[in-house]
Amino acid sequence: MTKHEIAPEPRIRWVIVLAAALSMAIAMGMLVNGMSAFLVPLELHFGWDRAEVAAINSFGLIGIALGGIAMGFLADNIRTRTVCLIGAIAMSLALMIAAHAQSLWHFYALFFAAGALGGGAFFAPVIALVGGWFRKGAGLAIGIASAGQALGQGLVPYGAGYLIQVTGWQNALTYIGIFSAATLIPLSFAMIEPPKAKGAVGEITNDSPELSSRIIRPALSIATLGCCAAMAVPLMHLVPLIQSVSGVGAEAGGPLLLMLMAAIASRIFFGRLADIIGPMRAWMVATVWQTTLMMGFMALGSMQAFWYFAPLYGFGYGGVMTGLLVSVRALTPQSRRASATGIILAFAWMGHAFGGWQGGLSFDLTGTYFWAFTNATVFGLIILAIIGAMYLILHSRSLFAS
Repeated sequence: MTKHEIAPEPRIRWVIVLAAALSMAIAMGMLVNGMSAFLVPLELHFGWDRAEVAAINSFGLIGIALGGIAMGFLADNIRTRTVCLIGAIAMSLALMIAAHAQSLWHFYALFFAAGALGGGAFFAPVIALVGGWFRKGAGLAIGIASAGQALGQGLVPYGAGYLIQVTGWQNALTYIGIFSAATLIPLSFAMIEPPKAKGAVGEITNDSPELSSRIIRPALSIATLGCCAAMAVPLMHLVPLIQSVSGVGAEAGGPLLLMLMAAIASRIFFGRLADIIGPMRAWMVATVWQTTLMMGFMALGSMQAFWYFAPLYGFGYGGVMTGLLVSVRALTPQSRRASATGIILAFAWMGHAFGGWQGGLSFDLTGTYFWAFTNATVFGLIILAIIGAMYLILHSRSLFAS
């Protein structure tokens, strides 16, 4: 092989992408918005306020934020497989114990632990692992892997809603915990490390000119915070919104499931789009889509309208996370990618935690979801301005460099 020839990339990398997608479907589907199906049951059972119950999910997301940093640094130094095994066991146990919780602080502590150890292990380290297997086409691979999260975010609340209806919320949490252990532990063994590159130079895209990490990391972190604070509102509160408008029960999870099915296709589409037009451009397109349609939920007055509108919104929403993840990969060095991804995504989960909580608080204060979705739209507009400014700075640097 001459120095100009490049060894073909192994086919096993697609097996790892599939395993990553399934792992994130199960783990992140429960931790990001799986609690949306439990909001009303816990509220009725314990008599807690909507904001107090929504904060259970927020504590889990704060756990993912902090745990993602620790697990990211750990994955830069030990095998990702080991990190994922720790997360699989911890998350499964936390969910099964939560089935017997009787106080708010019990739920807060258990979901924080599930997020810190479980969610922290199955996002930043896994995304960094997937990106490391691809010299070209990393956007598509990361899009497919992150599509697993969208699949889980639709299936878990939908399935949990029917489990709660048939068996009660306590048995539902127990069954989800058992299922998590039975699937995440075997999938963890598929997290194989990519071969070490010999003198390879990192992939350069038109969105990744030289720029100090002191600028890149804070800018990505702030943009990530706002993006996720916006998207958390429909993720956590769409089901109870539909229930209040339409008067249905578990069926309210249907439009959310359809929204997230659209997000699966969207994550793959925007991953490929990022390979073609650049990560940051793809991220901006998706953010415009999500922000523009956010207030549309407030105009809907029937179950049929939610069925039509949810997938339209979901296609744009799904692309936001893919654009973010591929941008992080393009703008951070491979040797520190897991830890950098963990730090930046900590702000994502903080944004999710804040967005879900403010949605519940806005509802408690006003009795409607109007201000919750209005705030989410404002977040989107502010963050779109930040992403646009960051892109212009990067683009101008590349022009001057050329």
